[in-house]
Amino acid sequence: MKQIVEIDGVAQAYEVSGQGPVAIVHSGGPGIDSAYLRMPLLEQHLTMVYVDPIGTGQSGLLPGGGYSVATYAEFSRKLIEHLGATKPYFIGHSHGGFVGLELAMANPGLLGGLIAYSTATVYGPELFVEAGRQMAAFVRRWPDEPDAVRAGQAWTENQATGGESSEGEAAHTRFLQNILPAYFANYWATVAARGPLTLQVRDDPARKPDSWDGRDRLGRIDVPTLVVSGRYDFICPRQWSDQLVAGIPDTTYLRLDESGHFGYLEQQDLFVSTVAEFVK
Repeated sequence: MKQIVEIDGVAQAYEVSGQGPVAIVHSGGPGIDSAYLRMPLLEQHLTMVYVDPIGTGQSGLLPGGGYSVATYAEFSRKLIEHLGATKPYFIGHSHGGFVGLELAMANPGLLGGLIAYSTATVYGPELFVEAGRQMAAFVRRWPDEPDAVRAGQAWTENQATGGESSEGEAAHTRFLQNILPAYFANYWATVAARGPLTLQVRDDPARKPDSWDGRDRLGRIDVPTLVVSGRYDFICPRQWSDQLVAGIPDTTYLRLDESGHFGYLEQQDLFVSTVAEFVK
């Protein structure tokens, strides 16, 4: 059952499940709630605190729409304070990885460890230009799959409008579902084995554009960091993970060569065993 705490006048929803050391689990997007990121097998090793980031799920909207990476990080810090958790782990997926990196850089000594799961060192035009190249490579790998062709078309059309849509939440959800196959090494095999993945998207009309770059501050991260990278991750390809490993003083690098953006689903056994060893 989800719990609610008020942080700076905004409702912050979260759900706790599992046993062992505390781990704050922050989903991606921005604008996607925590449902897709549930990892029951990790709950055998960690007390997982699944966060609905502000502006998503059952959490409240942020007045003024200033959903910066730094703001998400500050809400995470205050949630940790509310929980009374001492040196928790932080598992940040995709955009949630930016939040975890920022949290660690801005708050030395706060975390016990960081898991940077399918994320990057930068959020902005550079990320999306490279993602466009990776999307083209995905379509070339699957030329006879209509879903792959549709994903490429949806990406191209979206980028032609600057990545923005005037149609709101429904259009954003439809766009993400159309490009979803590109997030996997083999989407069709994963769906056959795990079932379909549905992303719950919430768009705050007041959300302001944001960019972030952590490259020149990675050396400030003073906690052990597990970097997880899928070989076929189109949105956060391996070059960004390589930069994390080069810049953070204490890293373990998990390269998932049969995964895209969702290594927990695609190579679950290796993902879980590596995280379990990391948090021992």
